Amino acid sequence: MADDPTTTIDRARRDDRDPLVGIWLRSVRATHGFLTEDDIQGLLPEVRDYLHADDPELWVLRDATGAPLGFMGMAGSDVAALFLAPEHHRRGGGRRLIRFAQDLRGELTVSVNEQNPGAIRFYEACGFVVESRSATDDDGRPYPLLRMRLAAPVTA
Repeated sequence: MADDPTTTIDRARRDDRDPLVGIWLRSVRATHGFLTEDDIQGLLPEVRDYLHADDPELWVLRDATGAPLGFMGMAGSDVAALFLAPEHHRRGGGRRLIRFAQDLRGELTVSVNEQNPGAIRFYEACGFVVESRSATDDDGRPYPLLRMRLAAPVTA
């Protein structure tokens, strides 16, 4: 998928928002084993609000038919969200989204749940390095975060 010419990345459209919520929900259930179903249901309204807001910068990875396979939210140079449908994990779509973001912004940052080792490995494989750790997430919940940075590519 990483180099599949039939997949595209473009800005989210209004009609993408509900499918993106579904991708988030399935992806979190598949990758965030430290969250209970009650935790996930508690986060769901925030995610819906974020994905349905008018202002988030959302990029969607699409298949040849235009159906969303995953998405990435950006806040400046920060990767605020990156989720792929579970059936598309480990097929290069996440790396493709990161390369796309790096082409847009150069240096990138991301906050990763420390309790999600798969995500940490993914970001490290993309070249991110841990810069700091916090004991809670940005809302004070007991989910430690690693703040990671990917340097801008060196151009000749």
